[in-house]
Amino acid sequence: MHPDRSGEPDPADAATAPLWRAVQAFRLVTLLYAVGQQIASVRYYENQRLSWAFIALMVLWSGVSALLLAQWHTSETARTRTLVVAGDHLVVLGLIAATPLVADYDWYHGHQPLPTTMWSANAVISAAILRGPVAGIASGLVVAAAIITMRQQWGQDVWADATAPVLVSVGLALGLAANTARRAQEQLQRAVRLTAAAAERERLARQVHDGVLQILSYITRRGTAIGGPAVELAQRAREQEIALRRLISEQGAAPGGDATTVDLRPLLTAYAAPAVVVSTPGDPVRIGRWTAEEIAAAVAAALTNVALHAGPEARAFVLLEDTGAELIVSVRDDGAGIAPGRLAEAENEGRMGVSRSITGRIAALGGTAELLTAATVGEGTEWEFRIPRG
Repeated sequence: MHPDRSGEPDPADAATAPLWRAVQAFRLVTLLYAVGQQIASVRYYENQRLSWAFIALMVLWSGVSALLLAQWHTSETARTRTLVVAGDHLVVLGLIAATPLVADYDWYHGHQPLPTTMWSANAVISAAILRGPVAGIASGLVVAAAIITMRQQWGQDVWADATAPVLVSVGLALGLAANTARRAQEQLQRAVRLTAAAAERERLARQVHDGVLQILSYITRRGTAIGGPAVELAQRAREQEIALRRLISEQGAAPGGDATTVDLRPLLTAYAAPAVVVSTPGDPVRIGRWTAEEIAAAVAAALTNVALHAGPEARAFVLLEDTGAELIVSVRDDGAGIAPGRLAEAENEGRMGVSRSITGRIAALGGTAELLTAATVGEGTEWEFRIPRG
């Protein structure tokens, strides 16, 4: 873990803060046990004054380390805890090694070391919380080996004594708990960031909708109504309006699913406007990214034709259906309509806009694009795209 450069505490330190505080209570309990063991055993020691000096060191270090390890709200928390945990091991191993200085061989050969096994477990617990289960197991093995070596009970302690299994188990359990807490904190932080980003996108989308999109929509309507050179301006404004709506919709889409697929619905709802109604299923319609973008582009081309040719008061309706075997997208308007045979005439005249932008795109996807015109001019038109899911 590294402290944040801005001076803020690391979220991972906050995640393990409850564990650090809880184990300091354990440190206090084990200290009281060690002091009680000292009172009961001091009369058997050869150097009683030195043993009390070592106990005083235990009390002093327990207080200092508990205060430092329980803190988490500073940018130096990670470094401080690392130093304290290292000091924990030095003190524990030093006191274990110093046991022969206060007691004779017959005593320490058959009893606990001076700092007691329970108090020594604090170093193992701290290492596990700081660095995870691997560090916890390693610390447990080191402390257990020191105790067994001091007592000179390798043959008996390794196979019959519970010191090593208990210390290793404590290191494993607390290490796993600490890692779980960190992962939970990371997921929480990620959720908070996503929520904040979504809220910011919504705010920007409202501002864009209230300003830029309305202006572009107004330019499209007025340019179409004026006619002449203004039609090209209207077309460009309509294209930019559609592109901007798609961008806003994509930015606001919730993440998830395979990275190679996208939900088609946001790409189509991006075209929603006062004169365009978009209806999509309630469940996600996930398809390949390229397929989704081509379908959206075909819909955009159809809506552009509505804006340019259906009349200034025309309304368009986009409907998406997912049958499981195929996707059906219809783009209908209530505008001026198209005279029967007009598209064929336009293609013969070299005007390839519709064939390339709409029918060509859908055909490249293995689907069909059919123009359904009303029997009477003036009753609108409807494009129906059928794209197989395969």
